[in-house]
Amino acid sequence: MRCGAVGVGRMGRHHARVYATLPGCELVGVVDADEDRREAVADKHGCRAFEHVEDLLAAGVDVASVAVPTTHHRAVAETLLRAGVACLVEKPLAGDAEDAAAIKELSDRTGTVLMVGHIERFNPVLRALQSATEGGQSIVPRFVQVHRVSPMTFRSVDVGVVMDMMIHDLDVVLMMMGGQEPDEIRAAGVSILTEHEDICNAWLTFNRPQGKCVANISASRLALKTERVTRITGENAYIKIDYATKSGTIIRRRANDVQMQEIRDQLRSGADLTSLNWHELVNVEPLVIDDAEPIVMEIKSFLEAVRSGRRPPIDADAGLANVRTAERIVRAIHDGAGAGGSL
Repeated sequence: MRCGAVGVGRMGRHHARVYATLPGCELVGVVDADEDRREAVADKHGCRAFEHVEDLLAAGVDVASVAVPTTHHRAVAETLLRAGVACLVEKPLAGDAEDAAAIKELSDRTGTVLMVGHIERFNPVLRALQSATEGGQSIVPRFVQVHRVSPMTFRSVDVGVVMDMMIHDLDVVLMMMGGQEPDEIRAAGVSILTEHEDICNAWLTFNRPQGKCVANISASRLALKTERVTRITGENAYIKIDYATKSGTIIRRRANDVQMQEIRDQLRSGADLTSLNWHELVNVEPLVIDDAEPIVMEIKSFLEAVRSGRRPPIDADAGLANVRTAERIVRAIHDGAGAGGSL
């Protein structure tokens, strides 16, 4: 399969590396506006360097990753899709819902595969969670708490922290909700260094057939350290996921319904249960984590969708829903206290 990478900065260079090393793939060329950067990546992988997307198309490619700044996603993706080239577009799909919808419409109309690069879906800890909850052991979430913070890198400052960082967690939360977008959004945010929000806390409410679920998501790109932790409290389990350390824990109820009802009855009657060992009522299971590299798993999944003709796991519908939700969060910030602030 003939492959290309458009934009070979921080993320795009990894796409180029994977295409150059995966069996069954040939990295035809890379595209970047920075001559030194594109030449360096091309020399490293033994492919051609191009200044324009049209030059890559002329060389002939089947698939391409789009890792240019978010504001250019639509122009680049539409050029590739019109030429019938399958696209893996780095998150977010676009900078706003209008552009995301236009990309999705073109992908649908041309029948060209489009996948969005929400890489946390391929984090080993999240894949371990999905494996652990298969076979009838699914979790019914009621409260999701997400904390994603990091020091300022001065990358992706063309968008706010919601589109830059929180979008990862919006994708995971919406995936857990079966693709359903939130029924209610409340948010607060502050702009410190950039003209966009640099810190945000969002409260998302989902009214589901199984009952209400609330997600509280905090994101900051002005922290003194990096943390990426998600906690999921469900009817039948509690889960903690640490993306940074690639570790996770599931705490499931060990006691059966009869035992739990007995305990409730005793508590209701005022019985002294201080001698009862809480750990005897639950089972603590560490998630079994593999060492697969997320970007490799993501690109393999994309290529499999192209080869098989099946919809990719993160399709344009999911990408649009994530952008639409992010837009609603930013709008909620401005509709509330505003995004202005200072240190």
